[in-house]
Amino acid sequence: MESKRSAVDDVASAIVPSKKPKQGHDVGGREISARGPGGAIQVAGPARTSSLLAPVMTLEGHEYSPNGKYIASGGFDRMLFLWQTFGECENYAALQGHTGAIFDVSWNSSSEKVYSVGTDKTCMVWDAEVGERIRRLRGHSDFVNSCCAARNNDVTCVTGADDGTIRVWDSRQRNAIHSLNNKYQVMAVCLCDDGERIISGGLDNTIKIWDLRTLGMTEQIKGHTDSVTGLALSPNGKEVLSTSMDGTVCVWDVQPFVSGHRLRRTLFGSHASQEKNLIKCAWTPDGKHVGSGSGDRNVYVWNVFRQQIAYCLPGHKGTVNQIDFHPEEPIEAIPRGITVVMHSWKLATIFICYALLEHVL
Repeated sequence: MESKRSAVDDVASAIVPSKKPKQGHDVGGREISARGPGGAIQVAGPARTSSLLAPVMTLEGHEYSPNGKYIASGGFDRMLFLWQTFGECENYAALQGHTGAIFDVSWNSSSEKVYSVGTDKTCMVWDAEVGERIRRLRGHSDFVNSCCAARNNDVTCVTGADDGTIRVWDSRQRNAIHSLNNKYQVMAVCLCDDGERIISGGLDNTIKIWDLRTLGMTEQIKGHTDSVTGLALSPNGKEVLSTSMDGTVCVWDVQPFVSGHRLRRTLFGSHASQEKNLIKCAWTPDGKHVGSGSGDRNVYVWNVFRQQIAYCLPGHKGTVNQIDFHPEEPIEAIPRGITVVMHSWKLATIFICYALLEHVL
């Protein structure tokens, strides 16, 4: 059997010209202040602990792969783009197949496959190594707003759509293996690490927990006053982060058999967009910080335990719909750094930023 040909090696697929280091900067993106004895370059400022080529990288054209080497992005141009995280962030694949705007993307746990959903009512499964579509999953009858790949296996994915259904897929099969019916449109979904529960949010302002063993809803969590647009499971799987059109970001305890109210923290600062975009959220790998896009063109990063804004990252000229944190680049001692990718669907741009959080702790 002929071996796979990596899409990274396909020069023809690199459709976006990469930027060269600016004059006055070294290959690491650091500013050169002067030359010392013997012509040696002296670099200004503290050394960065990030491995990015520069503190801020702009990709013209979003979610990190679990291994941190690649980024997937999609938008209203119906294209799925795959990018390299490091170096000059080359675009190594442009994948066609969707017939409508792409709303969400998700990597499987091995970083070999990417799932994408959108207005064409389908979920696409892509081979990220070869750069080809593996399968088109049909079943929804309206726009598919969200998708989430399982963290404990390579083949399971869950989707939520405007038809009020949540579907669970096995990428090796054409038809959904489970279908859950909700009364209202589903805007966000995530799959718990035990593989037995699904968390959803939608138009009715509530977060619901579903049991795949009984195919029924086990709990309905109230707290938001407007539609829930984004959900993200914490690294330890015990909490879920939610964003809403009410402008708040909340942390909820989703462990089984919890007594009392599940709301743990409410974070303020971000803004819902006037366009009512589906703004998403994310956790840092250590679970100490969370982030969210915003309608005011910024990304907000909070310290979860202090419930304070740790950093505000500007740069976009439109609503920031989705962000993700690098899975390996750490938050370290002062100066603290977070490597974050920010995506604005409207302007089809992505910023990868290494933020120095000098005022945190």
